[in-house]
Amino acid sequence: MTDVPMIETPSPNFDERTSPVSMLVLHYTGMRDAQSAVAWLASPESKVSAHYVVCEDGQIIRMVDEAKRAWHAGRSHWRGINDVNSASIGIEIVNPGHEWGYRPFPQAQIGALIPLIHDIVQRHGITRGNIVGHSDVAPARKQDPGELFPWGQLARLRLALPRPTRNLMDPLWTDSAFLLALERFGYDIAEPQAAVIAFQRRFRPELIDGVIDGECRAILLALLLPKPRGDE
Repeated sequence: MTDVPMIETPSPNFDERTSPVSMLVLHYTGMRDAQSAVAWLASPESKVSAHYVVCEDGQIIRMVDEAKRAWHAGRSHWRGINDVNSASIGIEIVNPGHEWGYRPFPQAQIGALIPLIHDIVQRHGITRGNIVGHSDVAPARKQDPGELFPWGQLARLRLALPRPTRNLMDPLWTDSAFLLALERFGYDIAEPQAAVIAFQRRFRPELIDGVIDGECRAILLALLLPKPRGDE
């Protein structure tokens, strides 16, 4: 188990894993405040949970033991995995989200999140490509942790894939070819525009329009190369 300091608020919403842990999924709580979010995640009626909650002041709450399957990802898919809950650790990051006044994540919160992520990925051998947002694994349903989440800060610590920025080249794919490449990278493309938006939210957050353009093609091509080059 982790040595990161935290408080225990157990949730009854879990069951047994059917696969080993190979992923980490980051969420925002999308509720008015931390108290409401933790109460919901701990309620038997909600049928949702997460392994950890990270509050805006940096407090970490453990709700489900990592050995168990928390109910955080819902209907989701990533890189051939359809039961993402069984294969992942879920972290809820307190933020009101797009519905209640989405705002930047405080540095105290990210400062607590980073060692937690580092600890989890070291123990489970999770690769950078499998450290994802909820919107990455459920693009048709989810937006979290959203375009304000500091993925670049995590990438510089090798705790997420970097956004490719150097030597970008547009492969001039058709839209269909881009979607096939996006599926190869890991996304569910059943709803194509939703998948494109999720990709942009993660890797080109300054322009989220659902349009496949040269920059999107170039970023995706770079990500599919053996060593993505970014702002590390």
